[in-house]
Amino acid sequence: MANSMTERYLDNNKQYASGQALHKPVYPGKQPIQPSNRVAVLACMDARLDVEDLLGLQTGDAHIIRNAGGVVSDDAIRCLVISHHLLNTNEIILVHHTRCGMLAFTDDLLKAGLEGDATAEKLLGQATGRAFMGCKKSSATPSAFHAFRGQIEPLDAPRDAKSTERLAWAVRRGMSSILNHPWIPTAGSDAVTVRGFVYDVDTGKLEEVSYPGPMGSIG
Repeated sequence: MANSMTERYLDNNKQYASGQALHKPVYPGKQPIQPSNRVAVLACMDARLDVEDLLGLQTGDAHIIRNAGGVVSDDAIRCLVISHHLLNTNEIILVHHTRCGMLAFTDDLLKAGLEGDATAEKLLGQATGRAFMGCKKSSATPSAFHAFRGQIEPLDAPRDAKSTERLAWAVRRGMSSILNHPWIPTAGSDAVTVRGFVYDVDTGKLEEVSYPGPMGSIG
């Protein structure tokens, strides 16, 4: 589904990947509270993603929501509902990326390591390349870390077919969570559109993920 602003940002990304700078890092002066291009972006917090640069966003264009993995958590939904219903956005862009740290662990493994399990600490240390020091305490929060589904891989491993598939699964699950939320309309005059992408940190390019499609296996 083609959306005018999303398509414009995809064109910007092609220029960014070719070495052109489109984001203008200067104070633009007084602006309205509503994003001028009616776009909300949900992206990973990874330091290699500069969302404004890779999409060619200017100050005031869009809401940018970031967390570990760019996952559609309760708080991300809270932000998107406010973004749409109170601040008039109508296009959502979901951005995951290659070499993501969310591919390198499971929720149970990280929780066990934090609680002081020696085997989990060793595995997490091997995955991250740093000494993992558990806190030897249990906690009810966060209730989930939202690790990506599938067989774990070393942190920052080079892209391959399996990790690409796992990222596509995660993007589709995120899209499904947004599209099926009762407070985010997808039909009628107030409809929101959602498109999902994987950003390749080695090339600077965005690759669209088709939807619907497979969302992963625990096997």
